[in-house]
Amino acid sequence: MAENHSTHTEAPSDGHKAPFPPFQKETFPSQLLWLAICFVALYVLMAKVALPRIGSILAARQGRIADDIGQAQHLKDEAQTTLDAYEKALAEARARAQTIASETRTRLNAEADAQRHDLEAKLNAKLAEAERAIATSKTAAMGNVRSIAVEAAAAIVERLIGSTPAAAAVERAVERALKR
Repeated sequence: MAENHSTHTEAPSDGHKAPFPPFQKETFPSQLLWLAICFVALYVLMAKVALPRIGSILAARQGRIADDIGQAQHLKDEAQTTLDAYEKALAEARARAQTIASETRTRLNAEADAQRHDLEAKLNAKLAEAERAIATSKTAAMGNVRSIAVEAAAAIVERLIGSTPAAAAVERAVERALKR
């Protein structure tokens, strides 16, 4: 029978299975050689191709991150400047509003005082005129009261005693009664 020179070993004739191929003593040196060749090839491939690409990607990403951080800081500074300007403008607007409100309040108070004084003067003039009218009416009424009192007293005396009293006596009596 011819010998079979394949890499595959046949099961021993004693009935046991052949050992796992990586653990076979006959193929162990060739496996070590191929392991070393694959390791070196993979190392060279990683060192010359993959790692430089990864390094350049990381450097580009780091550059973008640094640029983004710088831009964010710039935008933050601009926002702070804008916020400071807004707060300053708001404070100035509030101060102007307070000034305008104070001036308006003062002006309206002065106008109200002037109107009040004018109204008081008009009312005082009307009051004085009304008092004069009342005094005139009172004087006229008192004149009428005197004549009415004289007539009434004469009528009462005439009714009580039955004769008409002297007009001069009735006037003197009414005059004395009014002076009290």
